[in-house]
Amino acid sequence: MNGKQIVTTLDLVLHWIMRLAVVNGLWFLFSLRGLLIGGIFPATAAVLGLARKWLMGQEEVKLWKTFKQIYRQEFVIANTIGWILTIFGGLLYLNYKVIAGSGGEVLFIVPFAFYLLLFFYTIVALWVFPLMVHYKTGWRQYLKNALIIGVTKLHYTLAIAVVVFAVLYYSLEYPGMIPFFTISLMATGSMWLSMLVFRQLDQKESSVYYSNCA
Repeated sequence: MNGKQIVTTLDLVLHWIMRLAVVNGLWFLFSLRGLLIGGIFPATAAVLGLARKWLMGQEEVKLWKTFKQIYRQEFVIANTIGWILTIFGGLLYLNYKVIAGSGGEVLFIVPFAFYLLLFFYTIVALWVFPLMVHYKTGWRQYLKNALIIGVTKLHYTLAIAVVVFAVLYYSLEYPGMIPFFTISLMATGSMWLSMLVFRQLDQKESSVYYSNCA
C-alpha cells in the first residue's frame, strides 16, 4: 500500500468516525428534545434511517437535516411501536419477578411459556425499527413482519443480537464510548445485517412481479 492509499484509507476511517460520533450526539439531543419519553424511539428510527441511506450509497446526506426529517416523519409510528414494546416488556418483567419469587412452586409450563414469549419479544424488538425505516406500512404489520422475518431468518437475528450485545458490553467496559459511538454503532451494525435480508426480500418480490407480468 503506497502513501496515497494510506492517506485515502485514513481519511475514510476518520470520516466514518466523525459521522458516527455526530449521529450519536444527535440521538441524545433529539431524545432530550422529546423529553426522553417522546424522543427516544423516533430518534432511534432516525439513526437507523441515516444508516440505511449510507448503506444504500447516499453517504453525503446532510446529517442534521436528514436526521430531523426522519425524526419528524417517524415520530408517531415510532412512539406507538416503542411504547407497545415498552409496556409489553414491563409486563414480562413483572411476570419474571412473580416466577422468580415463587420458589419453584409454579408448573414447568409457566416458565417455559415465559421464556418463549421473551424469545419472540426479543426478535420483534430487534427487527421492528429497521423494518420501519425501510418499508412503509402500519404498526401492526411492522410487528407481524418483524416476528416472521426474525424467526425465518434466525441466523441474521442471532447476528444482530451479537452486534447489539457486543457494543453494549464494550460500552459498559469503556463508558467513554457511550456519548460518541454506542447508539450509532449498534444502529449501523444492525441496519447492515437487516439490509442483507431486505435486499433478498425485495429481489424476490421483484422476481415474482416480473414473472406474473410475463
